[in-house]
Amino acid sequence: MKKAILSVSNKTGIVAFAQSLTENGYELYSTGGTMRAIAEAGVPVKSISDLTQFDEIMDGRVKTLHPSVHGGILADRDKPEHLEQLKEQQIDLIDMVVVNLYPFKETVANPNVTENDAIENIDIGGPTMLRAAAKNYKHVTTVVHPADYNEIINRLKEDQLDEDYRKSLMIKVFEHTNEYDAAIVDYFKDNKESLRYGENPQQSAYFVRTSDASHTLAGAKQLHGKQLSYNNIKDADAALSLVKQFEQPAAVAVKHMNPCGVGVASSIDEAYQHAFEADSQSIFGGIVALNRTVEKSLAETLHGIFLEVIIAPKFTQEALDVLSQKKNIRLLEIDMTIDNSEQEVVSVSGGYLVQDKDNVALKREEMNVVTDVEPTEAQWDAMLLGWKVVASVKSNAIILSNAKQTVGIGAGQMNRVGSAQIAIDRAIEINDDVAMISDGFFPMDDTVELAAKSGIKAIIQPGGSIKDQASIDMANKHGIAMVTTGVRHFKH
Repeated sequence: MKKAILSVSNKTGIVAFAQSLTENGYELYSTGGTMRAIAEAGVPVKSISDLTQFDEIMDGRVKTLHPSVHGGILADRDKPEHLEQLKEQQIDLIDMVVVNLYPFKETVANPNVTENDAIENIDIGGPTMLRAAAKNYKHVTTVVHPADYNEIINRLKEDQLDEDYRKSLMIKVFEHTNEYDAAIVDYFKDNKESLRYGENPQQSAYFVRTSDASHTLAGAKQLHGKQLSYNNIKDADAALSLVKQFEQPAAVAVKHMNPCGVGVASSIDEAYQHAFEADSQSIFGGIVALNRTVEKSLAETLHGIFLEVIIAPKFTQEALDVLSQKKNIRLLEIDMTIDNSEQEVVSVSGGYLVQDKDNVALKREEMNVVTDVEPTEAQWDAMLLGWKVVASVKSNAIILSNAKQTVGIGAGQMNRVGSAQIAIDRAIEINDDVAMISDGFFPMDDTVELAAKSGIKAIIQPGGSIKDQASIDMANKHGIAMVTTGVRHFKH
């Protein structure tokens, strides 16, 4: 009879699978709770000790680590000498290994987990059997996911449990054990920090650090304040990414992952004042990132409003003395270096997306004026400032900006003209020196028409719509200067 070893933590479907294996001529060997579940259902099953002639020891830590298990799994059946050695040692061939591992990730996700709990949930025998069987996939079937049970039984019945299919199962095994090992490394590297909760109190959360570099949020030096929250971390990272884009002194205020005010100037104090004036209402309770040292004078200004987090490359001791009077405010020192090799990772159901960061920086000479009217120098400065900012605003994004600050921001609307209307309604000023910046092209001329009615005289946008000419014609009709970049800045 063919032999199968079954040892699973996730027992979903295991009894029905075991019954089907028996009906298809397999002799079953199992361990612990898996064996009890199968036996209680009336399915014939033997203990792994019947195979090894060796009792489980050390609370089950040692049970499958035995030549009778691994010899039977690893033997290359195309080599007569392997089969002869098995015969000499009285070891039977193992044809199938059905294993899923101790629930390490689920265990350490509990904020109250102890290190001993984590250690006891590191599976040793399971990964060893899986890897051995996967290595020998030409002869052995390896099953790690309950979702594969039905197809395996169907293939057994139709005699289609072939080498190509076993190879596909092998790949799943090594993906699974790779993720399992990575979870163990992440936990014991002390790079996982449990948070009070996630975006909302009903959501548990933790912060996993994959880097301790000083130019990253994970490598920031927290000088003061309580633990960062889940939302603080996301907002702070958004503010940090944007403020790094500026060479001149710059200040960025972020609220709910969108900049609410951005200012630049010859001094950091003045840059902050511009950012504050851009939206003095929304900055309350927000995150502020600055790309220059915070000294006492700026600290006194910052101390005057409620902020969750302040980020800067350095705080003087006098500034710390002022700001630390508020016990909860988080003060983070972070290197402002841009790392163009950084990637963004976003989780989705069943996987994750990875992309390079949107760090593309265009120069003025790389952009195209497409209208009869050329932008003024003040309008160029406004467009270049806004073009840096719009990459950090949720799409659809429309920004109004002058040369020193954002003056209106419309974010995250389902249509572009809606975002433009919000930016216009929130604008602190609109005059000839204020430019409109769009993260994506105009699919029709309605946004340009709205800009014209509102007094906007300069627009910068990616271009590339099949109706570009309609927008250009509308701009020419109203004497608006329009620049296209050939690059879009979507942020979802």
